[in-house]
Amino acid sequence: MTVITGFLGAGKTTLLKRFLGTPEGKGTAVVVNEFGATGIDDALLRSSADETVLLGNGCLCCITRSDLQQALRRMVIERERGELPDFCRVAIETSGLADPSPILQTFATDRALGSVFHVEAVVTVIDVVTGEETLRWSAEARKQAILADRLIITKTDIAGDSAYPRLTSQLHKLNPGAEILEAVNGEIDPRRLIEPAADQRNAFVAEVDHSDGIGSFVMTESAPMPWSVFARSMDALMQLRGADLLRVKGFLNVEGCKGPVLVQFVQHLAPPPVELEAWPDSTRQSRVVFITRNIPEQQVRALFQAIKALV
Repeated sequence: MTVITGFLGAGKTTLLKRFLGTPEGKGTAVVVNEFGATGIDDALLRSSADETVLLGNGCLCCITRSDLQQALRRMVIERERGELPDFCRVAIETSGLADPSPILQTFATDRALGSVFHVEAVVTVIDVVTGEETLRWSAEARKQAILADRLIITKTDIAGDSAYPRLTSQLHKLNPGAEILEAVNGEIDPRRLIEPAADQRNAFVAEVDHSDGIGSFVMTESAPMPWSVFARSMDALMQLRGADLLRVKGFLNVEGCKGPVLVQFVQHLAPPPVELEAWPDSTRQSRVVFITRNIPEQQVRALFQAIKALV
């Protein structure tokens, strides 16, 4: 078992998708846990893994651990029946707001699961562009770093020269025993995700409440939309409330595009949109998940409607 955690937008899905495409990733089942009303990471990973299980919405530290336990038990039973491929490893991608300690507690306290699964490594992904500031204000991000066996820093190709040493210094203070690695576009030696940690961690940090004001909602649209409506709406939202736009991710049905357009935003960062070859499911519907801090859903919807009317 590998647990992959990290704050919203750090690059967990990209890292995991790359891993699943390597020989080391063969035979890996994936459990995805997303904070939001609609699963997006699950759809992106489904074509890459032998089996993907999407847990109930909300992060693993906010729902009962029984969700995870039931999902793993079901996977074992279905594998024995031949209903699932014969996976030899499970990767858990946690919500960006998750506290990893309840996952570790699950395998320490559930004897049945503990006899089948063991955690080889806890990997925490940190975005070098926003990571330093996120670690300052987010108790969840700090705990993710503290509990990690390996810390993987991403987006170094778009950060300033001074950002990387500052972040590594901060991470060393939080977790002096963790190995710190760098990944660009998810590229890393895949063995670093599955090799057992030198010292298996037995201490569990107490759970914490989420930071006040963090919420999630999903915007959907059945009809194809002009790209200019979405792009201009997000430009305005980033200019007005970029710091509180923790994560935006989803698929758009854009006029003139054959496949869905994958869009992602993390605070003030907006990676280029990518047109995928095909929809991940039969629902050709725009669906975008917003995870924000102190931004009312109705205000975002009103902004989109106003810009749509003007355009």
